[in-house]
Amino acid sequence: MAERSPLLLGSHGDSLREVFGKTLVKLADKYPKYVVLDADIAGGTGTHHFRKAYPYRFYQFGIAEQNMMAVAGGMAATGLIPIVTTFAVFLLRAIEQARLSIAYADMNVKIIASHPGLDVGPDGGSAQCLEDLACYRSIPGMVVISPCDPLEMEQATEAILQYEGPVYMRTGRSTATPILESTYKFEIGKGRILKDGNDITIMGCGVTTARAIEAAKVLAKDGISARVVNMSTIKPIDENMILKCASETRGIVTVEDHNIYGGLGSAVAEVVVQKKPIQMELVAVRDTFGESGEPDELAEKYQIDSNSIIIAVNRLLQKVK
Repeated sequence: MAERSPLLLGSHGDSLREVFGKTLVKLADKYPKYVVLDADIAGGTGTHHFRKAYPYRFYQFGIAEQNMMAVAGGMAATGLIPIVTTFAVFLLRAIEQARLSIAYADMNVKIIASHPGLDVGPDGGSAQCLEDLACYRSIPGMVVISPCDPLEMEQATEAILQYEGPVYMRTGRSTATPILESTYKFEIGKGRILKDGNDITIMGCGVTTARAIEAAKVLAKDGISARVVNMSTIKPIDENMILKCASETRGIVTVEDHNIYGGLGSAVAEVVVQKKPIQMELVAVRDTFGESGEPDELAEKYQIDSNSIIIAVNRLLQKVK
C-alpha cells in the first residue's frame, strides 16, 4: 500500500473537489468495498489523491461516460460500491445509463459531480452545468446532495458510503470557505438552521449557503431577522424543516447555483404549495446559460450573489406587509 501523508481536510483554501478526493483516501481502509471510476479527468475531480494512494482500486474509462456509468451498475451487482466521478455536465451525457443501470436496478452507486453551476467560472457556459439537480432529482430513487463547505463535504462523503442506494452529489471547483461549526453533523435528508431568525427564512445549498449567511448579516443591520437554513439534501427534501420555517417566519427565499427550474427552489415550492402555502422568492439562474468569468463576478451578473438575496428578501417582505 502506498505511504500517505496526513490529510488536512476542510482546510481554508481547498475546493470541495479536493476535500472529496482527500476524504476518499482517508476513508479507504474503513470502507474497503468502494472503488473509484474516472473518465480521464482525475485532476479535475480531486480523485487524483485516491489514484496515487490506491491505484488498484481506481478504474480509468477514458472519455466514455456512458460506458463508465453502465459498468458501475455491473460492479455494484457484485457487491462493490462504485464511485463514478467526472464533471457534472458530462454526467448528463450518461443520464440514461444512470437511470437504467443504476436507479432502475437499485444499485448502490455514488455519482459525484465536480464543476457544477456558475462556480465553474472561466471554463464557460459549455462546462457550467445548471441543469443537473433537476435531471437527477427527477430519477426515481436517486438521492441528491449539494454540500456547502469542506466540513460538510467530508461528512457527506462518508454518509453516502454508509447509505445503501444510488446517490448524486455535487462537489465544486472554486475555493470553499469553511462556514460550519466543528460540532455540525451532516445527515442525509435533513436541513440545518445555521442562523435563527423570525422575519424571513433563507434556504441555500452548495456555494450559496455562505452567501445566505452573508446576506443575513447585512439584513440584520437593517433590523430584518433572517433565518438561514442549509438545505444540502435536495432529495429527499426535509419537509419538516420547510413546514417549520413556513410556520415560524413570514416567507421563504431559496438560493442556488442552478437553473430556476427543477432545483432547490422547485423542491421547496412543491412542499409549500401542497402543505403550507406561503410567499416565496427563488434566487437562481434565470433559464439561461452562463459564460466565462470569475465565479463571484458571474454570481453577481446572474443575480445569485448575496446582494441579490437581500433584494429578494426585501421584495418578499413588501408582499407580506
